[in-house]
Amino acid sequence: MIRNPYTDMEDPPRIDALAIAAHPDDVEQTCGGTMIKLAEMGYRTGVLDLTAGDMGTRGTPELRLEESDKAAGVMRCKFRGNMRMPDARLENSLAGRVSIAAEIRRLQPRLVILPYWEARHPDHYTACALGYEGSFLAGLAKLDKYTPAHRPRKVIYASQYASVEPTFVVDITSQFERRMEALFCYESQYGNQKKGVGLFPSPGEVRERLETVARFYGQKIGVKYGEAYVVKETMAVDDVMSLGVRSF
Repeated sequence: MIRNPYTDMEDPPRIDALAIAAHPDDVEQTCGGTMIKLAEMGYRTGVLDLTAGDMGTRGTPELRLEESDKAAGVMRCKFRGNMRMPDARLENSLAGRVSIAAEIRRLQPRLVILPYWEARHPDHYTACALGYEGSFLAGLAKLDKYTPAHRPRKVIYASQYASVEPTFVVDITSQFERRMEALFCYESQYGNQKKGVGLFPSPGEVRERLETVARFYGQKIGVKYGEAYVVKETMAVDDVMSLGVRSF
C-alpha cells in the first residue's frame, strides 16, 4: 500500500531510489520509465513530491494527491509522499531543507533523482536545490540526535527537457507504455476537459510530445525510447572493452 508520511503514522519502508520533484506528475514525465525499470529489477523505489500543485488551473490538491497515489501504484513504487509546500511559491528555505533531510534519513535511499538545475518553472529548479541540499544535510550526525544520519551515495539529474548533452541515457523501451499509463492517471491534468482547454494539449498531443522526446534520446543509444540524465561527477570505467553504445 502506498503511504503518505504526513497522513499515516506508520514508518515508510527503507528504499533504494528516491525521486524528488516539485509537483505531482513531474516524476512521471521526466524519470518515470527509469523508476519503473528499477522496480522491475527488484529495487525499492519512492517518490517525494514537494507540492500538491494547488496553484494549477485544473484539479484540486486533494484530487492530485489521489491521482499521484494511483500513478505510484502503476510505477510499482513502495512509497510516495507529499510535503505540501506552497505551489508556485517554493522557496529554498532552511525549514524546507531540514524537512527534506528528515525524509532522507527516514527513507535512507542510496540514489536520489532530482530535476535538472535549470528550468522555465521556478519550482523545478528550486526543487533541485532543496533536494540536493536536503540530501547533504541528512548526512550530518548532529542535525537530529534522534534519527541516524544518512547521505545518498549518488545524485543524478533528470535532463529530459533541458537543452544539455546527457551524461547517460537509460533504455526505457520496455517501460514506456507503463510510464504513459502512470502519467495519464492524472486525469485532472491530461483528460479531455473544458477548463483550460486553450492552455492544455490534448491527451494525444501529450503522448506525441513525450514519445518524440523519448525517441530522440533513445536513438542516441540505439534503442527506441530513452530517458536522459546528467551527473556532476566524472564517471569511472573499469573495463573499456565493455563500454556500451556502438561508435559505428
